[in-house]
Amino acid sequence: MKNSIHEYYDHLAENYEENRFGNSYGKYIDRQENVFLDSFFKNKNYSKILDLGCGTGRLLKFATHGVDFSEKMLSIAKEKNAEKITAVGEISKIPFEIEFDCIFCFHVIMHQTKEETTKFLGECFRKLDHQGILIFDYPTKARRKTVSPQQDWHAGNTFTAKEISLLCNEKWNTKSTTGILLFPIHRLPKSLRKFFLPLDILLCRTFLKKYASYQIVVLEKR
Repeated sequence: MKNSIHEYYDHLAENYEENRFGNSYGKYIDRQENVFLDSFFKNKNYSKILDLGCGTGRLLKFATHGVDFSEKMLSIAKEKNAEKITAVGEISKIPFEIEFDCIFCFHVIMHQTKEETTKFLGECFRKLDHQGILIFDYPTKARRKTVSPQQDWHAGNTFTAKEISLLCNEKWNTKSTTGILLFPIHRLPKSLRKFFLPLDILLCRTFLKKYASYQIVVLEKR
């Protein structure tokens, strides 16, 4: 399974951002994630921030370091972000000796089993300093099923908030949660999607966030 995912992303690397985030649907999600990270890092003085699973570097501007398991994806990230420190590695085996103030990990947990997610949480706990922050997203079980049988690993894993809470156990304090993609914009005309974005961002910060397709969790290491 892991080899299949690796081969998939190596093959997709050159056109990844265009294919995933160059269309109106991808831009919609990308904008929500950027707004969230902009808001989160505002007025914070973190000196060591890791983008874990950084891919081609779409969100690497928020980090000091980046890790990805695809060498081809990472080479593109390095070309676009020459000032960043990057390395090939796994989310369950971070290839840096230092401890981080913050680790964020987007569009990765969706590919992991619960066992792999537990290993990911353990590794991030190990690599964060005291009261370090971990941010990650996951697909909710309430979202519409969009996974094709040929790629059952691709965004094939979903969680409930309770399942995530149980995985986090006593090692983490949950600081906040935020939704991503509340509206079913795949059913809306492409020309109209951008008009729903500000309201989507706003509502995803309210009690309605539990109905969003994805959840962003902010954890603090105890």
